[in-house]
Amino acid sequence: MSTYIVVQVVSDCLSIPAKNDFIDWANAAIDNQSLERELTIRIVDEEEGKSLNKDWRQKEYATNILSFPMGDTVNEELNILGDIVICAPVVLREAQEQNKPIQAHWAHLVIHGVLHLQGYDHQNDDEASEMETKEITLLGNFGYANPYETNNVV
Repeated sequence: MSTYIVVQVVSDCLSIPAKNDFIDWANAAIDNQSLERELTIRIVDEEEGKSLNKDWRQKEYATNILSFPMGDTVNEELNILGDIVICAPVVLREAQEQNKPIQAHWAHLVIHGVLHLQGYDHQNDDEASEMETKEITLLGNFGYANPYETNNVV
């Protein structure tokens, strides 16, 4: 089967990875590769990020990523996972503040978001451990360091 991934870039920020990078990272994070899947990754600026965060989470700031899982299968032919919205200026700022390679931070957020679309969460220690372990493994497959270690500068 295949995964249909739409990447929408509506941000003017520099240092946004190529669309194929987003697709590779998202595909890697999908658990059941035998099912056909669909998801959208939207890269936005702070205005849209802030508006969405306010509307959906009642927070007055732009956050790095928002995941909007579709929930149950929409029909038998296509399993729509949902949408991920990533705020490019926040990602760039976080990577600089945390002294992380920008490409690695982008990869982490895409993988993190796709895992959320599939039901992974980090509301308690057990869930967080499972999700973080999966993220670390997937990022390692791309040659990226553990994003949860403080000395992960490449």
